[in-house]
Amino acid sequence: MTVATEEQPIGDLKSILVVDDDETTRGVIIDALRESGYFNTREVENGLQALSLLNTSSFDLIISDLKMPGMSGLELLARIKHLDFSTPVIIITGYPTIDLTVSAMKEGAVDFLTKPFKIDDLIFKVNLYLQERSLLSEGDRDERETKWKLDEKIRELSTIRLIGERIDQRRGLAGDDMFDEIVKLSLALTKGKTGLIVLVDETNKRFFNKSICHSSRHNGTDTDDVLAARLTPFFRETVSSRLPLLINGDHGLRSDDSLIAVPLTIRGSKIFGILAVFSGDGTTIFTRKDLTHVQNLAERASLYLENTILYESLFGSIMNTFESLIHSIHARDNYTERHSRSVTHLSVLTAEAMGCSDYEIESLRISAHLHDIGKIAVPDHILLKPAPLNDDEYRIIQTHAEAGEDILKSIALFDRERTIVRHHHERWDGRGYPDGLARNEIPLLARILSVADTFDAMTSDRPYRKALPPAVAVEELRNNRWKQLDGTAVDAFLSALETARQPSKH
Repeated sequence: MTVATEEQPIGDLKSILVVDDDETTRGVIIDALRESGYFNTREVENGLQALSLLNTSSFDLIISDLKMPGMSGLELLARIKHLDFSTPVIIITGYPTIDLTVSAMKEGAVDFLTKPFKIDDLIFKVNLYLQERSLLSEGDRDERETKWKLDEKIRELSTIRLIGERIDQRRGLAGDDMFDEIVKLSLALTKGKTGLIVLVDETNKRFFNKSICHSSRHNGTDTDDVLAARLTPFFRETVSSRLPLLINGDHGLRSDDSLIAVPLTIRGSKIFGILAVFSGDGTTIFTRKDLTHVQNLAERASLYLENTILYESLFGSIMNTFESLIHSIHARDNYTERHSRSVTHLSVLTAEAMGCSDYEIESLRISAHLHDIGKIAVPDHILLKPAPLNDDEYRIIQTHAEAGEDILKSIALFDRERTIVRHHHERWDGRGYPDGLARNEIPLLARILSVADTFDAMTSDRPYRKALPPAVAVEELRNNRWKQLDGTAVDAFLSALETARQPSKH
């Protein structure tokens, strides 16, 4: 194995370093350089050896392969630029793509040669960039380096800001959508072809696919399940070491494969998942900068994803329990379940028309679905009475708002929702129940729910009366603006109702 060949400098002859894991290619390049008068040449077979040499020696020009085991040419290029920006680097590769060319140029390569290349082309470029370097004064080189480092810092800060903004902007997404967005962002940051989030069962050493997304450049032949299974040994290594992985074409992967795998942790300790980015066609080689970006994304996303997983698990269990309660009411009164679905739909339409946030709309959706859950405490002879209620019976039916709050009170997740459930029968004029709140004392979402509840109640058949025609119910809503109901909420409801009734143009 040839690791280094050294000739003593002759006069002010330029020094050139050749980095390539293929001994034949290195030999061809070294011979061509010497025949052209460049005798001060050295060669190494990988990026790590190159870095070790660069720590003690300087070179006028470096020629490096792109695909090498251990450290890719792009990674080496980035390290070279931080050691000495002014050193020109020519990249050579047998896997030419636009993405790789752009990436190399962004990292500071002066040129790009595709294997097999013509020796004359290589020597022409070597002469060109060495001459250019000799013409630059030290001041010019310092100015270029300062500008490059400043641009690099700006790019890094912009990327960190982008990660933060994208995560914050998507906090209202449902769990699965949020996982998908994080995977897609990892692909955009790295130019990867496939991104994955797998959840980890550390006890049983198992992995579960949570999200798999592909970039538009993906052309892999493996199915999602096959790819996940192929990467599982690397996921195990990530969990075992608790450290991120960066692998390019070695370590058990295929020669064209590149992989980043970063642990997702709960409060920085327990690993609950892995964020991975993969490229399997040789067109993308991940660098330490890519790894840093994915680590930043994982750190920013971990807390949100952890909370999402815990919330989904707990919320799903709780909602299943409440659904059972609603079904038990439905078994007694067919009206209640249909009414809950209808009021939920109308409430959400109104909230959207009023410009409520995603968080408020989700809270209202839950509250509307559960707003009559307290009726489980109302006796059948009152709930199902086929005639108008007397005063005593009406006072009992009114207790369902407080009963609903009591049912939700023990669930910390539903603090906001239980308040909405309690107050959805308050009136704008203060004559409602249970607390006689008035005007803006009534929570906004409860005021919206009250409008939807009132309309659906009027337009539904009940044992003691027939449904009102929708036009009559609309007129009743208008008549009760700023009396029983919040006028702004009524207007938004009617606008949303009119929009929903219009036929689709598509």
